[in-house]
Amino acid sequence: MTVSTKLSTGQQAPDFTLPDASGHDVSLAGFRGRRAVVYFYPKAATPGCTTEACDFRDSLDALNAAGVSVIGISPDPVEDIASFAEDFSLTFPLLADDGASVAKEWGAWGEKIVNGEVKEGILRSTAVVSPEGTIESIEYGVQADGHVAALRDRLGL
Repeated sequence: MTVSTKLSTGQQAPDFTLPDASGHDVSLAGFRGRRAVVYFYPKAATPGCTTEACDFRDSLDALNAAGVSVIGISPDPVEDIASFAEDFSLTFPLLADDGASVAKEWGAWGEKIVNGEVKEGILRSTAVVSPEGTIESIEYGVQADGHVAALRDRLGL
């Protein structure tokens, strides 16, 4: 199994550059000066991932008005995230982490139980990155339902 070290509050967020749904490179460094929610999801267009992405979509105006950007990351290929973004009108960046190297660096990779079997994969995780690039908060193994509402409460939005 690949061991993924979890990040903690106060730590510098590891930078990344990944392709978005259009194939254009997006870097975390490009969000400096704003808070950013970086969330990792297992697979585009699956029920839980769709619920979570649509919750972020529906909260995007309030988050953006408060100076918070949203970035979704999965190991899906660009074509899959492009379809996902189009099918559900997702206007925030969805990034393709082929090989899950960024997920592993961020601690969002590990063992989980899927349909009663232990598998290795993305752990649904969400980090809030400060305008200076440090981790303000990070949660691993979050539930898709209600997660965005709870995050908004914690951010005071």
